[in-house]
Amino acid sequence: MRNFLRILKYSWPYRFRLVASICCALMVAALWSLNLSAIYPVLKILSSGENLQQWIDHEIESYQGQLDDKARLKRLDELHSILKEIEQNPNKLQTETIERKSTEELAKLEGERSNLATWVYRCQWLKAKVIRHLPEDRFQTFVWLLVVVIVGLMFKGVFEFLHETLVGSVTNHTLFDLRNGFFRRALHQDVRQLAQTGTAELMARFTNDTEQVGTGLKVLFGKLVGEPLKAIGCFVAACCINWQLTLVFVLVVPLTIVAVVRVSKLMRKAARKVLERMSAMYKVVRETFDGARAVKGFTREPYQRRRFKSASREFMRKAMRMIYIDAATGPIIEVLVVTAISLALAAGTYLVVSGNTHILGFRMTNQPLEFATLLQLYAFLAATADPVRRLTSVYTKIQVGEAAANRIFELYDRMPAVTANPDGPRLFEMRNEKAIAREAARQELQESLGRQPRSEELAAKLGTPLTQLDTYIEFRNVCFSYDPTQERPTLGNVSLTVKAGETIAIVGGNGCGKTTLLGMLLRFYDPDSGAVLIDGVNLRVAHLRSLRKMIGLVTQDTQFFDGTVFENIAFGKRGATREEVMEAAKKAHAHDFIAAKPEGYDTPMGEGGGIQLSGGEKQKIALARAILRDPSILILDEFTSQIDTASETDIHTVLKEFVKGRTVFLITHKLHTLEIANRIVVMDAGLVVDIGTHAELIARCSLYQRLCDPTSARKAA
Repeated sequence: MRNFLRILKYSWPYRFRLVASICCALMVAALWSLNLSAIYPVLKILSSGENLQQWIDHEIESYQGQLDDKARLKRLDELHSILKEIEQNPNKLQTETIERKSTEELAKLEGERSNLATWVYRCQWLKAKVIRHLPEDRFQTFVWLLVVVIVGLMFKGVFEFLHETLVGSVTNHTLFDLRNGFFRRALHQDVRQLAQTGTAELMARFTNDTEQVGTGLKVLFGKLVGEPLKAIGCFVAACCINWQLTLVFVLVVPLTIVAVVRVSKLMRKAARKVLERMSAMYKVVRETFDGARAVKGFTREPYQRRRFKSASREFMRKAMRMIYIDAATGPIIEVLVVTAISLALAAGTYLVVSGNTHILGFRMTNQPLEFATLLQLYAFLAATADPVRRLTSVYTKIQVGEAAANRIFELYDRMPAVTANPDGPRLFEMRNEKAIAREAARQELQESLGRQPRSEELAAKLGTPLTQLDTYIEFRNVCFSYDPTQERPTLGNVSLTVKAGETIAIVGGNGCGKTTLLGMLLRFYDPDSGAVLIDGVNLRVAHLRSLRKMIGLVTQDTQFFDGTVFENIAFGKRGATREEVMEAAKKAHAHDFIAAKPEGYDTPMGEGGGIQLSGGEKQKIALARAILRDPSILILDEFTSQIDTASETDIHTVLKEFVKGRTVFLITHKLHTLEIANRIVVMDAGLVVDIGTHAELIARCSLYQRLCDPTSARKAA
């Protein structure tokens, strides 16, 4: 239950609502017991020829008569005298037995008198506070009691409504906070962890699992509070009537507890398997509809139907096991509870029929038990048993919630391998400060020299070594593997230094590690060994958010979000104005086709992102998003691989202007895109094979020659 109890900390801010709900539950329990108490006077009205005033007078007279019984009083005096004589007798050994028996008898008689005095007081209080206000006519009294019961039920209904409403409020607010906290923790996990978990699994834990936790919380704060209070109220009332017979009812409780604990273990295991099967079913559904084109294009609908049917059947089997366990719990507990009530009722019936006050030598009642009293006791015991029976289903629901909580916190507690380093160096601010200082020094030197200063002069002015004058990026002996057990790593001892403002193209076959290498720059992954540095700062210790603010990313499969065109472009910069978004769109050659839409920049992109846009239009919007960000470093990963020639020409024109003054990494298989690159890095099997210009690589690198078509190779030669 540890993880389920951890959920309670999310409920702590709403503790005052919980306290109020508990107060309402107390009122419900009290009114429930009081309504049942009306059974006894109704039975007395129907079973005797007396009204309640006459009956209470006879009861007081009977108890008072027994209290003032002369024989009893005389015997008490005799016992006191015997004990006094024994106390004065110095030979205690001879009188020890007599003293013990006399003391026991005296205690018994005093207890009987005390009990009689208590009943006299209760009857007198009942007469003074309640019965004297009732009409003397028996039928009118009966009607009055019915009215009181109905009014009591109305008040109970009001408090039940308040209790359920407050519990629902606490549960929903708790789930709201839990989902947000879970989403925040999931976002902080690194790309590799999220990929390993999978979208379908995350969706299952965000939706179904949290709903199961909510069901557990609702019964915990609701029925697990309200039902025991009802049971306790009726149990106390039953004890007030006859605690000995009530104790007989309690004898079966240990067996009930053992049964509940056993069932709960089975339910928790079954619930976890059900949740796992549901995640598997979500996965099939998501894969099928995300890949609808492939499924239909390869006519694999029957195969996907079989996959879904298999996953659905497994889910049904596990769900039926839960149903079997839950369905068996109720009858088992009911049999135990009815057995307990039957034992108490059988003992009580024997006392009523025989007129005895003892069973097997044990005193069960001080006075002969009346039929009406036995029925009232039975009503309270039955009212105690019903909440106990309901609690078994409550416990099973909490076990389901516990299984769901375990799955949630299994991901919640997973620490990301890529840490945010909130106290690390802030590269974004450092680069801005460096740029401002350099520009100020350049202007000052230009005014004093009357010309543009040379790099050596600027370095001397700033007091900075020439090698550190320009910002740079360095991959230093980087090694990385997605799976530590694989023979060949994804990246093996990669070293590369890139100057500020340089455009680097990375080429190579599929799976050679191009995208993974640039993922290191964004810290999607950290190297297993080696380091990635910007301006000499190891990215492992740099402030993560500051690092990523410097970088713009355009990928082959650009992700858009459900919203308008404006919102999707503005995603690149927090707090972007409409004018800034439109300016970025113009630079990306996207403004014209956006403005031509009926709703312009307010055109919905559609579920799934941009389904009513062409591939070229999508990439222009993605490029506008990157332009709006105004990054120092730009990563273009196969961004023109799925667009038409006209759109590619437009984007190529945009890039020629936009890359000026920025460090650009370009992954592409298209040769004419390489003309904007200062250098080209050739990779193969996770290694850097060669670095140079297009002409240099065509002349000396056989792998690069194979990547280029023969015509281009001859022209370059």
